[in-house]
Amino acid sequence: MTHETVQTSKANRTALAYSHRSRTATEAELVGDDRRPAVGAVTILPADRGLAGGESVLEAAGATLVPLGDETRGLIFTSPRDVDGLIDALERHPQISWVQLPFAGIDHFADRLKPHAERGVFFTSAKGAYAQPVAEHALALALALQRQLPMRARATSWGRQSGLSLYGANALILGAGGICLELIDLMRPFGVTVTVGRRLAAQAVPGADRTVDLDGFRAAIPEADVIVLAAAATGATRHVIADAELRAMKQTAVLVNIARGPLIDTEALVRALDDEQLFGAGLDVTDPEPLPDDHPLFSHERAIITPHSADTPDMIKPLFLERCRANVEAFLSSGRFIGVADPVLGY
Repeated sequence: MTHETVQTSKANRTALAYSHRSRTATEAELVGDDRRPAVGAVTILPADRGLAGGESVLEAAGATLVPLGDETRGLIFTSPRDVDGLIDALERHPQISWVQLPFAGIDHFADRLKPHAERGVFFTSAKGAYAQPVAEHALALALALQRQLPMRARATSWGRQSGLSLYGANALILGAGGICLELIDLMRPFGVTVTVGRRLAAQAVPGADRTVDLDGFRAAIPEADVIVLAAAATGATRHVIADAELRAMKQTAVLVNIARGPLIDTEALVRALDDEQLFGAGLDVTDPEPLPDDHPLFSHERAIITPHSADTPDMIKPLFLERCRANVEAFLSSGRFIGVADPVLGY
C-alpha cells in the first residue's frame, strides 16, 4: 500500500457520515399554553463550541441567534461537562424560558436544575437522540461476552472451544426508552424473547414479549440469558444489580450496562465474576467513572470495559443538531417538543 493510499484511507475514515436516526419511546409532546416557554431569541452556549457549523440549520428553522444576554429566551447548551456554566447562565439570566440539554440522561445534575424547573424553566434533553449507536454498542457487548472475546483477545495459547449463542435467548432489559426499543429491533433476527422492566408495567413496551415493573424485573433475572441496563439512574435503580441479583443469575448469563454506572454495585460485580456466578459483564459506564487505573475489571477475562463510548462525539453531533432543530421549531411555533425532561423526577 502506498503512502498516498494510506492517506486517502485515513481521510475517508475521518469523513465517515453516520446515518443514525433518533428513536424515542414517545412522540413529540404538545405542550399546553400553561407550560409553553416564552418565545424569543436563542443563544448557543458555550459560544466557542457552536453546533459543528449547524447554526445555519437553526436559523433555517426560524431561530434568531444572539450572544448570551438580555435578549436570550432559548438556550442551547452544547457542553457535556461544563454544568457550572449552565447554572451560572440560568442564575444571571432568569428570563431564559427554555433550555436544550446535550445529555440523554440528566440524573447527575438534576438536583442543580430542579430550582430552575420549579420556577418555570422548560427543559428538553437528548433522550432518544443517541438510541441507535448505544443500542448497537449494547448488542456488540452482549455478543462479545457470549463468544468469550475478552478471554480470547488476551489468550496466548489455542485453548478449548467454548461460547454461547444469542439465538433463542431470553433477554431482560431494564428501561423502556429509545435504546430499549432499538435494541429489541436489533435482537429480533436472533429470535430472542424479550422482557422489559420499567417503572409502570401497565404501559406495555412495543415489541416486547412481556412488560414488568421493577419487582418483576428482579423476579425475571433467574430466567435471563442476557440482561441489559438501559434505565435512568434514580433512587429506585441505584444498585438494582447487587449481590442478591448477581447470585440469582444463571452462570451462563451476560450482563451489559450502557446506562449509568451506579445501577450496578461494582464491588459485588467483581466478586461475582471472580466466583463465576455469571458468564460475563460488559460495561460502557462504571461506578466510579472513570474506573481507576489497574482496576480488576480492566484485566478480568470475563469483563469488557469501554470508556463511555457507546455514542462517540462524531456519532452524536448530527443527532444532537437534529434534536436542536426540531425543538427550535417547537419553541418558536408548533409547541411539539421532543425529549421533554423533568429535573424534579431526574430524567
